[in-house]
Amino acid sequence: MALNILKLCVGCDSVEDLEAWVAHKLDERRRNGEPAEHWHTTRMVPTRGAEITDGGSLYWVIKGSVQCRQLITEIRPFTDDQGIGRCRIVLDPQIIRTEWQPRRPFQGWRYLKAEDAPADLGKGGAGLAEMPPGLRRELAELGLL
Repeated sequence: MALNILKLCVGCDSVEDLEAWVAHKLDERRRNGEPAEHWHTTRMVPTRGAEITDGGSLYWVIKGSVQCRQLITEIRPFTDDQGIGRCRIVLDPQIIRTEWQPRRPFQGWRYLKAEDAPADLGKGGAGLAEMPPGLRRELAELGLL
């Protein structure tokens, strides 16, 4: 069974913001002649990398709720210019919306077991995905989502 990662999406107010940022970074890499891939850089390297890359996803917490995920395709440890060990978590650029699941703030990232992860929004959730982010947030705060 795949293992997931849970991470705060700092700087994004909505899934739409994250989608726009991913598209911008992919375009920027294409313009620079680099491979058009998307990754998130962290300080810590997951010790359970084989479990994560076996179908795991990075679940994004946006404004206090898990709202979406991206499939993790690779984990690449590296050393930066200052000699500090870091890790690139390579992600599929497609963002999959999930049911909202409230989460308190935390630092870094956390492992997330498959049984604890929110379900993907299916075809029945298409209306939720089209709903304005502010309205979705208010309904989630009221416990209606």
